[in-house]
Amino acid sequence: MAEYVLGVDNGGTSSKAVVFDLCGREIAQAKENTRLLTPRPGFTERDMEELWQVNARVIREAVRRAGVSPEEILGLSMSGHGKGLYLLGRDGKPARSGIVSTDSRAYQYVDRWNADGTAEKLFARTCQSMLACQPAALLRWLADNEPQTVANIQYIFDVKDYIRYRLTGEACCEITDMSGSGLVNLHTRSYDREILSLLGLSWAWEKLPPLADSFACCGRVTEEAAALCGLAPGTPVAAGLFDIDACAIAMNVTDGSTIASIAGTWAINEYIAAAPVLDRSVKMNSLYCLPGYYLVEESAPTSASNLEWFVGNFLQETAREKGKPLYDTANEALESPPKETGIVFLPYLYGGCDDAKATAAFLGLTGDNTREEMLRAVYECVCFVHKMQVDRLLKSRGTPPRAIRLAGGVVNSPAWVQLFADVFAMDVETVEVSELGALGAAIAAAVAAGRYASPQQAAAAMSRPGKTYQPNAGCAGIYRRKYEAFLTADAALAPLWAKLNKK
Repeated sequence: MAEYVLGVDNGGTSSKAVVFDLCGREIAQAKENTRLLTPRPGFTERDMEELWQVNARVIREAVRRAGVSPEEILGLSMSGHGKGLYLLGRDGKPARSGIVSTDSRAYQYVDRWNADGTAEKLFARTCQSMLACQPAALLRWLADNEPQTVANIQYIFDVKDYIRYRLTGEACCEITDMSGSGLVNLHTRSYDREILSLLGLSWAWEKLPPLADSFACCGRVTEEAAALCGLAPGTPVAAGLFDIDACAIAMNVTDGSTIASIAGTWAINEYIAAAPVLDRSVKMNSLYCLPGYYLVEESAPTSASNLEWFVGNFLQETAREKGKPLYDTANEALESPPKETGIVFLPYLYGGCDDAKATAAFLGLTGDNTREEMLRAVYECVCFVHKMQVDRLLKSRGTPPRAIRLAGGVVNSPAWVQLFADVFAMDVETVEVSELGALGAAIAAAVAAGRYASPQQAAAAMSRPGKTYQPNAGCAGIYRRKYEAFLTADAALAPLWAKLNKK
């Protein structure tokens, strides 16, 4: 009997299920978007029951498309967007809508903790700067604004742990995801009562499920879930990974020689190290899925979702007129060499790199500029956000990286990957898989099923190297000048965000 593993990835906008063989080859996939609910400015939510039904459908459809029997699926696992908050009520039903990682409602708590010294006390234990979208801040906001919700909480989950609970009926939280929540002591790899006390969340202690390692088996598919998902009852389910860990292990990041750059809803740039960076030069440290390693990370909701917004709002009609797919039409903006247009785009539709109150802006527009030039500025300035974060990471490293490994939706556009290489002025490597988060989850499933002795062995066998893009030296000067203009604009507008913000 053939053997396969299933990876399920829940991002900020869609849910994907992918069947892989044990060499990492994609057999079949299914994908479905989930509705984004925006009840107020700065609030981004999704219906948790709808999300579960979407997951069940994509799992069932991926298995059907693969043409394999449910018994041939050795195991499955999940990856999912970090941050955000998914709460289960005491009646076994969602306590409220799930909160997505682009949510910024709790920014005032972060500002307060930074001002009164709480953030500094927390950093000694969490090794992280506090973010408005972390469970720590969101739980504090709920305690003050929705006390009835707090009273009903049975379990505090992230997105993938909620889906795993619906599959298995067993509650646990996977360690890499929770290590970025603002609730975990990175030194002890455990929840910490002092952290909860500092946050005013002592009541949350009894609502936090046990922590589990990424590659551990955390239950088996129930009869009810099996019938809904088209799986065999009793199929083992691994704990899974925070999506940035899932992408990194799927890129075979098992040492510190490369920087992983993930361009999706969020701009994620990271490397792994034997110790966290504690000099406050980087935004986040979290636990990596390999024992003895930490993820050193810069991140913000400032990446490819900005392009999705521009293309969806301003290119639909043009694509129809040309009879071309929407993103093929968009990529035409990258066909010509870069020009000194003077346009800067700040890709802050869902918050800024350093300030959740920041909003997006085009600067430098004149009557001579075209829509295509604005589109190219979106492409370029998403790259500049990633470069700004990578530059911060480089200062914290003892040695420069050998290359950047790039993942996310951008890899579907070779021209955009080349633009990343030109902006970084560094080799950019890709991996031959369309869904890295799902592959990382499948690697966890293969290890939990006992088909590989270690995550490193599984990653080496299932991660398939793709094309390497080398920078075009002829573009170095113009991109350096454009990047400097981007940094200047970002710094100049920083004082305005609090005045303009209406959240």
